[in-house]
Amino acid sequence: MDRRELAAFLRSRRERIAPADVGLPAGTRRRTPGLRREEVAQLAFISTEYYSRLEQARAPHPSREVLAGLARALRLTDAERIHLHHLAGVPPGPPPGPSREVRPSIVHLLRRLPYAAAFVLSATYEVIAWNDLAAALMEDFSALSRRDRNIVRRVFLGPRPEGQRLYGVTDPEEFAQTSAEVLRAAAARYPDDPEVTGLVAELRSGSEEFARLWDSHEVAAQRPLCKTFHHPLVGPVTVAFDVLDIADRDQRVVIYTADPGSPSEEALRLLSVVGTQRMDVPG
Repeated sequence: MDRRELAAFLRSRRERIAPADVGLPAGTRRRTPGLRREEVAQLAFISTEYYSRLEQARAPHPSREVLAGLARALRLTDAERIHLHHLAGVPPGPPPGPSREVRPSIVHLLRRLPYAAAFVLSATYEVIAWNDLAAALMEDFSALSRRDRNIVRRVFLGPRPEGQRLYGVTDPEEFAQTSAEVLRAAAARYPDDPEVTGLVAELRSGSEEFARLWDSHEVAAQRPLCKTFHHPLVGPVTVAFDVLDIADRDQRVVIYTADPGSPSEEALRLLSVVGTQRMDVPG
């Protein structure tokens, strides 16, 4: 255990987090940047005295539970979590849950695809990054809560505006089966993550279709090569469907592209101009 390096690392991670980032009021009497020690301790479910001793390089060996709490409280990336474990002399275990951190290079990639609808899915089908055309084709994800950005929840539990299931795609049942199979594999990789187990429980209790698919124990998902969206503004948009796996983050980049010169390509170009605005609603 490298107490001095551990202390310095914890202090640097604490000072970079704004109180608002973790839902705390900023206040007017903060003498140092970032969170206070007692705030980190509260978020990590440990005593303020013990956390203070960690930052003073005087604490005994922290347990895995303490390190997991600190990683959560300090919003550490996977790489930072592993580094924390090494500094504490505790070999890192498997990640506690699916990663939601998207690499900056992937975010830049999405922005460099102006005529492709592209977004990033976590292991549990949460949309965690997207470009403007994906928002225009599907919906404005920035206007949704994190919970409502989960596509597998949407396909089984709704909502279904204008009676359309999953943005009016032509294969919602096929997607439903695939998503259930992929989610089953994710649940096996993250058996102790409360968000994963909670999502599965919610879907099983709220959707007979999901419960039936889940109980089939299928895990060999077959992805379609194309799909058609029935968009309320531009009509049917047929796109090729490609997926790039980001293995180290357990994430997927989904890219929808239309055939060059096709009506669907023109529809995507129109959507890239109008964005998420609704032209059928009076101003």
